[in-house]
Amino acid sequence: MRPHGRRPWSVRGLLSAPAALRFVLLVGAMSFFADFTYEGSRSLVGQYLARLGMGAFGVAAVGGLGELLGYALRLPSGRLADATQRYWPVTIFGYVLQMSVVPLLAWAGSWPVAAALVVLERVGKATRNPPRDAMLAHAARDIGYGWAFGVHEALDQFGATFGPLLAALVLAAGRGDYRLAFAALAVPAAMTLSLLFVARRQYPRPEDLSAGPPAVTGAGLPGVFWLYLTAAALVGAGFADFPLIAFRLQRSGTVPTDLVPVYYAVAMAVSGAGSLVFGRLYDRRGFGVLVPLTVVAAAYAPLAFLGGFWPALGGAALWGVGMGVTESIIPAAVAPMVAEDRRASAYGLFTAVYGGAWFLGSLAIGALFARSPAGAALFCVVVQLAAAALLLRVRHRARAGATA
Repeated sequence: MRPHGRRPWSVRGLLSAPAALRFVLLVGAMSFFADFTYEGSRSLVGQYLARLGMGAFGVAAVGGLGELLGYALRLPSGRLADATQRYWPVTIFGYVLQMSVVPLLAWAGSWPVAAALVVLERVGKATRNPPRDAMLAHAARDIGYGWAFGVHEALDQFGATFGPLLAALVLAAGRGDYRLAFAALAVPAAMTLSLLFVARRQYPRPEDLSAGPPAVTGAGLPGVFWLYLTAAALVGAGFADFPLIAFRLQRSGTVPTDLVPVYYAVAMAVSGAGSLVFGRLYDRRGFGVLVPLTVVAAAYAPLAFLGGFWPALGGAALWGVGMGVTESIIPAAVAPMVAEDRRASAYGLFTAVYGGAWFLGSLAIGALFARSPAGAALFCVVVQLAAAALLLRVRHRARAGATA
C-alpha cells in the first residue's frame, strides 16, 4: 500500500505544501531539544539514584515502572485527545510536565523524590506523544508519511545523541556534580517549551495542513490495523534493550568499558540517519519495505550477543537500523490505515501494546541470556522473522483493500 500524497522529494510537492513541511521541521526541532533533555537525564539517573542511597533492585524497579507507565498511559492520552479534539492542550500538558521535572532532579534531596520525578518524566512523554503524532500525520498527508515521520525521528535521535554527551561533559567539568548536570539540562528544556508555544501559535489547527476535508467516521479500527499491531508487537518482543547489549560487551571484555558509550552513539547515529532513508523508501516503495528491513535488523542479536569487537559494532549498527524502522516507518504506516478522527486513539493503543510487548520480550531475553547468550540471540531472530512473515500478510491485506 502506498501512502497518499505527492512524493516529498518532488519540487512541486514541496512548493505545494510549505506550511506542512515547516510544521514537521518545527515539531522535529522541538523533539530534538526534548530528547536532548530527557536522554541526557536518563544517562545519569541510575548513578544518581544510587548516590542518593537506592539499591540496584530499586533502580531497576523505578526504571521498569517508568517505562511501563510511559507506554501504558498513551492509550488514555490518545483517547482523550480524540474524544475532545483538543490535541494541543493534551500535548502541551505532557511536554510541560516532562520538561519541568528533569531540571528539578538537581534539587531532589532524597531517592524517593528523585524516583518520583523520574517516573513523572515518563508520564509526561506518554501524555504528549499520541496527540503529537496525530498532528504530525495531518501534515504528513501531502508531503509523505514516511518522509514526515522520518525527518521528525532523525531530529529526535540526533537530540538523543547529543544530550548524553552534554551531560557527560558537564559531569566531567563539575567533577562528578550530578546536580549541576541536571541543572544544565534546563537550557534545552526551555528551548523545547519555547518551540512548543511557537508551534501552537503558528499552527493552531494542524488538521488544516492536509488538503481536503478530514475523514470523520464513527467506525472502529479496521482489521488490517489489528493484524499490523500484532506484527509490530512481535517486532518489539524481539528487540533487546541496549543496556543488555552493553552489559554483555562489558562483562565479556569484548569492548573496553570506555568504548561502550561509543557503540551506543553509533547505534543512535545509524538510527537517525536511517530514519531519513527509510522514510523516503516507504514513500517510494510503500509498506513492503518493512519486510526486508525487519529481516536485516534481526541480525543484530547474534552479532551483538555473540560477536567480537567488530561484529559487535556491526550488531550495534543493525540495532540502530531496527530502532530507526521502529520509530519512523512503523508509526508512519499507521496513519493511512485509520480515519483521521481516530488517529490519536490508534497511536495510543499501538504504542501501548508495542511497549508492553517490548517489556515482556525484554524479560524473556534477559532470562534466556542468563542461561545462554546463544539462546537469547536465537529467540530474538525467530521472533523478528515471525514478525516479518506477519508483515507480509499485512501487506497483502492492505493491497487487497486498496484495490477493492
